[in-house]
Amino acid sequence: MLENKNGTSEVSTTRTSFDILALIRDAGGATIADIRAETDLAKSTVYRHLKTLHDMDYLVEEDGEYRLSLRFLQLSEPPRIRRPGYIVAKQKVIELAIETDERALFLVEEEFEGVYLHRAGGRNPLQSDTMIGKRRPLHALASGKAILAEWSGERIDEFAETTALEALTSNTITDRDALFEELEQIREQGYATNMSEHMDGLRAAGVPVYNDEDDLIGALSVFGPSGRVSREDIESTYPDLLERKASELKIDLTYD
Repeated sequence: MLENKNGTSEVSTTRTSFDILALIRDAGGATIADIRAETDLAKSTVYRHLKTLHDMDYLVEEDGEYRLSLRFLQLSEPPRIRRPGYIVAKQKVIELAIETDERALFLVEEEFEGVYLHRAGGRNPLQSDTMIGKRRPLHALASGKAILAEWSGERIDEFAETTALEALTSNTITDRDALFEELEQIREQGYATNMSEHMDGLRAAGVPVYNDEDDLIGALSVFGPSGRVSREDIESTYPDLLERKASELKIDLTYD
């Protein structure tokens, strides 16, 4: 393990900086006092981390409050652009939002987690924790389960063995056998649903997305409040629309 001239672990120092960044992000901004209240770090330690991040233009400071700078956009955009189907998927998400008047998403998998790559809202988009780059558990999402259902049995076993099937609501699948059973049903019907499994009162439908070389690249989904989105929407209207958009995406990639 590398050490700096003060004998401090560089790995530990880096982790502390990222912990501080996450705290500032979640709070929407924080002062030195705020950070100290949430950690066991000394004031001088907090200050050194903040000063370094500020000098590198990753933080902006106003009246003693630190916020994430727009420099993070430079870090986040290249990985998104390099994802297969990035541009075409973005257009399909916009089309889905317009045609359903609800929130539409494109999700990809990374290290057994779902990551939102695109999102768009129609006239009545539900506000939820779907920020671009947000990581969510695959087993609690329609799009996540749509991806899981396409995996080999070996990879699903690895997922189940290494991932905690955390309960986000009372409807979240937390049993391995129950998850496997639902994935089999998803394969048979061609789409996945989410009935208040990720958030109470939310319904969603999702389908897998393949590129022109038949590689699984992610999943498209549409979701909305249960008071507005009917079971017919989730089990018929939305799946048909999603499957059409997924097919169009694959065709567009062929001639891209």
